[in-house]
Amino acid sequence: MSEILKQQLLKIIEISDQEFDYILNHFTHKKFKKHQFLVQEGQLVTDDYFILSGCVKSYYTDATGKVHIILFGAKDWWITDYGAYYDQKAATLNIDCIEDTEVLCLSNENREKLCKELHKVEHFFRKKTNRRNVALQNRILTLLSSSAKERYEKFLSDYPDLVQKLPKHILASYLGVTRETLSRLYTSK
Repeated sequence: MSEILKQQLLKIIEISDQEFDYILNHFTHKKFKKHQFLVQEGQLVTDDYFILSGCVKSYYTDATGKVHIILFGAKDWWITDYGAYYDQKAATLNIDCIEDTEVLCLSNENREKLCKELHKVEHFFRKKTNRRNVALQNRILTLLSSSAKERYEKFLSDYPDLVQKLPKHILASYLGVTRETLSRLYTSK
């Protein structure tokens, strides 16, 4: 399973087998069952999660109890509550498993150690952070300026494999629509 991480690293940086083994030694391996939390609101966030298999959702619950899904994570993706992770504070988000999920966990301390020791690892994480920032900006702009139908079509185009994994009410929450609206969009395709 660690080969998935190695392949992701190799898309951005060159590393030897020995370097990869050293990097991998800074991760811990965990398995989570469906509905288990990787991150729970109010708890200290110590790890960034690289998903080996499964699917998770990151969400915020507002003061009225409404759930706002921020993003999903699937195989070969990174996810955590980054504000809490970098600042070593309590989470404002929840991240729980939509299905059984297997991850590699990287503590902030180990990330900093790797980045200090291996410039190429720092380069890798900078590139990943830049891509994440662009993706989140695009998500915000899509939510602000697109119709429900356009948001749905963009999601289908960008994440065709993910659509099959997601219950309709979760996808509706992510798109910012009701389940009924999603059903109408789904049947009009």
